[in-house]
Amino acid sequence: MEIVNQLTEEFGLKPEHAQNVVKLLDEGNTIPFIARYRKEMTGGIDDQVLRHFSDRYEYLKNLEKRKGEVAAAITEQGKMTDEIQSAIDACRTMTEIEDVYRPFKQKKKTRASVAIAKGLQPLADFILAQEGDPYAEAEKYINEELGVATSKDAIDGAKDIIAEIISDNAELRKKLRTLMENHGEIQVKLAKDDGKGTYDMYADYSELVSEIKDHRILAINRGEKEECLKVKIAFDADLAKRVCAVKYVTTKGACADLIKEAASDGYDRLIEPSVEREVRSILTDRASEQAIRMFEVNLRPLLLQPPVKGKVTLGLDPGYRTGCKVAVVDETGKVLDTSVIFLIPEARQEESKKIIKELVRKHKVDVISIGNGTAGKETEIFVAELLKELDRPVSYAVVNEAGASVYSASPLAVEEFPDLDLTKRSAISIARRLQDPLAELIKIDPKSIGVGQYQHDMDKKRLDAVLGGVLEDCVNSVGVDLNTASAYLLKFVAGLNAGVAKNIVAYREENGKFKRRSQLLKVPKLGAKAYEQCAGFLRITDGDNILDNTAVHPESYDKAEKLLQLFGYTDEDVRNGGLSDLPEKVKAFGAEKAAEYTGLDKATLSDVVTELVKPGRDIRDSLPAPVLRRDIMSIEDLSVGMVVEGSVRNVIDFGAFIDIGVHQDGLVHISEITDKYIKHPSDVLKVGQRVKAVIINLDVKKQRIGLSIKQLGRAAKQKNT
Repeated sequence: MEIVNQLTEEFGLKPEHAQNVVKLLDEGNTIPFIARYRKEMTGGIDDQVLRHFSDRYEYLKNLEKRKGEVAAAITEQGKMTDEIQSAIDACRTMTEIEDVYRPFKQKKKTRASVAIAKGLQPLADFILAQEGDPYAEAEKYINEELGVATSKDAIDGAKDIIAEIISDNAELRKKLRTLMENHGEIQVKLAKDDGKGTYDMYADYSELVSEIKDHRILAINRGEKEECLKVKIAFDADLAKRVCAVKYVTTKGACADLIKEAASDGYDRLIEPSVEREVRSILTDRASEQAIRMFEVNLRPLLLQPPVKGKVTLGLDPGYRTGCKVAVVDETGKVLDTSVIFLIPEARQEESKKIIKELVRKHKVDVISIGNGTAGKETEIFVAELLKELDRPVSYAVVNEAGASVYSASPLAVEEFPDLDLTKRSAISIARRLQDPLAELIKIDPKSIGVGQYQHDMDKKRLDAVLGGVLEDCVNSVGVDLNTASAYLLKFVAGLNAGVAKNIVAYREENGKFKRRSQLLKVPKLGAKAYEQCAGFLRITDGDNILDNTAVHPESYDKAEKLLQLFGYTDEDVRNGGLSDLPEKVKAFGAEKAAEYTGLDKATLSDVVTELVKPGRDIRDSLPAPVLRRDIMSIEDLSVGMVVEGSVRNVIDFGAFIDIGVHQDGLVHISEITDKYIKHPSDVLKVGQRVKAVIINLDVKKQRIGLSIKQLGRAAKQKNT
């Protein structure tokens, strides 16, 4: 219950909702299932909050487990006290529990352990008690056989023991860690130049630990890892040593002086290096988590970009020496043709135009998808000129090709296109990215998609878990066609895994198309629990039951039928899209009365009504569609003061990159996004969002474009007034 109470407070939930979420998670329910089909139990918490809740719940459970292990280990040593147990119970982080356990850990050989072996622990206790002459007492411990030749040796050994005692004090370490976090200063020096000037701004850099931005922490860490930077946290050592000593010194005199000396040595030798590592680790964990969250925020809208449906698409993977790889796919993504064209030397362009024109004519191409990589600009110019010579309306779009080469060399691509060269697979991927971004991008390691910061420096297990969650949420929010989806796509559906996904495809190939969702229960290794989790996210477009083409869960079919009967509708009305007036009828009848009559809770009733009005709907259709172009603009066409329109390509800690239709993205710094205070650019901007901005600085030589959204807004306000 303590964990539930903590989660309730941290997430600002009602106690019963937090309790229900914990119960649902413990029962093995998936996040998409809970978010979609258990809204009444959770208060309508969305999938993103549920994932953060689940992550925090796992952390707290692991923390409680570790507390139990530490308590058991200390008890086994016969050293447990009420005070220690209270300290364990009060721990709120893994670092704090390890601080408590530190004095009881089996240590490697240390100066303190050597002194203890020489029998000097009682002398250390005598000094800490501060009730006599330590030097006279030290004479009693001279023992040449044990290596204590003089009273000074005894005193030095006792100080080593005291230094370790001070270093192991959990409360003291926590205080020093907090002081270093709040008042320490990160100092960075250039160790070597990487030849690219990557770390020039950090050549002689310092900033308070409490104020440093997350992206700077990651940049500094990378520079340190590459041995280009040297990093340390500077903190007032005299203050720290006084803090250490004051914890133990209760009188004045020789014992107090020795304790101060031990505290000073303990801080320099044991505490400061350790606490600095801990603070660096805290900063890195915080920055990494922010970077992962930023990746999550950027990836979601990228995956949910609206598809360009029903169009034969020609994909172009630009290249110089080896040419541009070409692939034509039909409306469903099936490969129709492949080729190669060359833009250099210029003499070959006429031949290349003939090839593209023939492919457009032969396959009735509607749109051309161009990758934005090397030679992307030249390819776009070539296509824009070519379109003017065609006798049918064809437009083009530039797509982010990040990760296409990774996919083309992957086992999945080999399995899909075993007879094709990997460069042609890349062109196919670029074409399909325009047709259905989600279905294509899930094939690529999210770290290669290019919408994050420092993703290759993150903890792989943690990053994969978060990004896997985003993939799962996006796939399930859109829904998957049970009769056309690949095993790779199916494995992202709630409740399924790679093995069961393959079994679904095998069953489909052996028995033909699924006619009802309930047939899933005949698939090997797909049991009742998996069916409960996955059924609502799988669609059958032309099945026996129209509800199978909606997000209505089979558990609610009888209640949905009762709702239809209440207002005199038939299944055929649903199939023909004749329920546009259902929401008004429910409202007039009374939602609570309708929910009571059908046995649906209010949240589920609302979802069922939405699905019945438009079966087979795609949530992506309501988002801004990709911009299809017929002409081109270059950076040389731009000028300061020009108003441009574009789409957000990537949101980062210090701003956002905007694709404005030239080869180089423009940067809107966080200070140029809005006049209002925002904590982060993602508060205002999302990947894929269409925005207008004004060019505020331009460097054609360095290919840099500075944009401002807020200045455009100011100008509009002034014009209106």
